[in-house]
Amino acid sequence: MLIDTYGRVATDLRVSLTDRCNLRCTYCMPEEGLQWLAKPDLLTDDEIVRLIDIAVRLLGIEEVRFTGGEPLLRPGLVGIVERVAALDPRPQMSLTTNGIGLRRTASALKAVGLDRVNVSLDTLRPDVFKALTRRDRHKDVIAGLEAAREAGLTPVKVNTVLMPGLNEDEAPDLLAWALEHEYELRFIEQMPLDAQHGWKREGMVTAGDILASLRTRFDLTPEGADERGSAPAERWLVNGGPQRVGVIASVTRPFCAACDRTRLTADGQIRTCLFATEETDLRAALRSDAPDEEIARIWRLAMWGKKAGAGLDDPSFVQPDRPMSAIGG
Repeated sequence: MLIDTYGRVATDLRVSLTDRCNLRCTYCMPEEGLQWLAKPDLLTDDEIVRLIDIAVRLLGIEEVRFTGGEPLLRPGLVGIVERVAALDPRPQMSLTTNGIGLRRTASALKAVGLDRVNVSLDTLRPDVFKALTRRDRHKDVIAGLEAAREAGLTPVKVNTVLMPGLNEDEAPDLLAWALEHEYELRFIEQMPLDAQHGWKREGMVTAGDILASLRTRFDLTPEGADERGSAPAERWLVNGGPQRVGVIASVTRPFCAACDRTRLTADGQIRTCLFATEETDLRAALRSDAPDEEIARIWRLAMWGKKAGAGLDDPSFVQPDRPMSAIGG
């Protein structure tokens, strides 16, 4: 079991498969100049599967989310998913992706055991997409979403970040589009995870702003705390249901008290939180032939020291020195 001093138990593992991405979203990465991890520093496919096996067999992990960077850029992704699906116990598996390569891989991923996907899409307007991501790939994301739905990687969740002056007016249109295509839309408050440290709380689009905008066109009924559990998204029934919309208010309504996550970076570090400034090295233990029980002990100790919260409201908050692409969303 992965328990901390506040009694929280981690059952959800986020695994970053690469720090690389084929987009350059303004709220995540600079346009140029990022230093990518060297290949020898990255965990191998075998090392990733071994650590996931330790997590589910010895530490009580029940869900695994593959992230990046962009996980579809990992050459061995399909094989990793297939091997994790064969573990006993078998964890639930999902993937967070920008969707660009999903049209080519959705069927294969479903066939080897992936359960569902989360796809990032911030706008319905190709010109705004290009401004936000610095790439002209909007149609590829739309095609990837359709492929995921057709392959049965459902519920297909769409993650959206609203930015002032770019797409903050699109919330109702995005929800109408998601309802039409049977995607579950989740708005995420912009978090201070940009590599250039340009985030400012006073300029962000808040959960309150998003809900006020949605209510100009839709009737929203809170789903309730019992339904939410430890999930980061607060959800609302749209026009009486059954379809829902979620809002992840990481900044204005933090949910740290119910957090059930542990994170593995692409270079084999354990992070207790997206905003953690410390990491615990598992790669060194792996490569020094430590037994599974010793690696599990190191992991337990790392999680025992997890802080109470991210501290975004604390004036002394220090932004992580790694961009989100290196940490995993």
